[in-house]
Amino acid sequence: MGRIVLEQVTKSFGDVTVIPPLDLTIEDGEFTVFVGPSGCGKSTLLRLIAGLEDVTSGSIRIDGRECSDIPPAKRGLAMVFQSYALYPHMTVRKNIAFPLRMASMSRQEQDRRVEQAAAVLNLTEYLDRRPGQLSGGQRQRVAIGRAIVREPAAFLFDEPLSNLDAALRVGMRLEISQLHNRLKTTMVYVTHDQVEAMTMADRIVVLRAGHIEQVGTPLELYHNPRNLFVAGFIGSPKMNLLEGPEAAKHDAHTIGIRPEHIKVSAGEGAWSGVVGVSEHLGSDTFFHVHDTGLAESVTVRADGDVRFSHGDRIFLTPRTERMHRFDTNGRRLA
Repeated sequence: MGRIVLEQVTKSFGDVTVIPPLDLTIEDGEFTVFVGPSGCGKSTLLRLIAGLEDVTSGSIRIDGRECSDIPPAKRGLAMVFQSYALYPHMTVRKNIAFPLRMASMSRQEQDRRVEQAAAVLNLTEYLDRRPGQLSGGQRQRVAIGRAIVREPAAFLFDEPLSNLDAALRVGMRLEISQLHNRLKTTMVYVTHDQVEAMTMADRIVVLRAGHIEQVGTPLELYHNPRNLFVAGFIGSPKMNLLEGPEAAKHDAHTIGIRPEHIKVSAGEGAWSGVVGVSEHLGSDTFFHVHDTGLAESVTVRADGDVRFSHGDRIFLTPRTERMHRFDTNGRRLA
């Protein structure tokens, strides 16, 4: 079991409130991702759940047990940090078993849990190596193995892939997702990378300045952002946000249209502009179109075979049925 309930949780450092009153429920077995820009409070919120920070007020319950005043070691949670924090003089086996030795668990049970975790993480053949003999991805798996052997109610991940290069991040992203599918244990994951959030989460919690802007599945947030902040944060490339006469035509202060919802033509369209930078990714091409009279730049996602050159004048037609409308306060209009 790993149901986590936060009720009216706040956190202040002196006179500065970093988490205003906040309510959130993370269901048992759910993969929940906290995402938002730097300084939005996502790591602080994770540390409050872990007990590494004290709540200023409010309640944190884990499987129905009030944990606000319970020390981290007794909350039944396991945390994986950005830093691997492995002991360089110990073998992989001893690093993974370390929390079990600290708990005075029997050697037989230690061996059972270590072998089981190593099998899940494809680390069996590396158990007798030291961390210095492993790649960055393998070291992160050892850190996760050290968490797995504790058999926690929930795993807490604080930007665990930030130290890895791009290729390893993609691989580890898949491995953590597969791990969740195998273990069916609650996972709470912090990242500033919305692509990680979109590809891994059952539910995403979008944070800004300590406030929850929206909670939902990746596709709910993508297709139905509640406000301008979520609309501009979720999606890669970002949603085009336009104001002025074009928005007024649609009875809105701001309209949003995603790059893939704009048709590109060499002949005619609702808007026209000049191609600036083109990003050719094989299956897709992103065109950054200037001088449209709408915004500084409009980004368009087209099929990879579409060919336009820098300086070409092209025509754009938005799919109005996929357009998002927002009022003067940035709230979504029906």
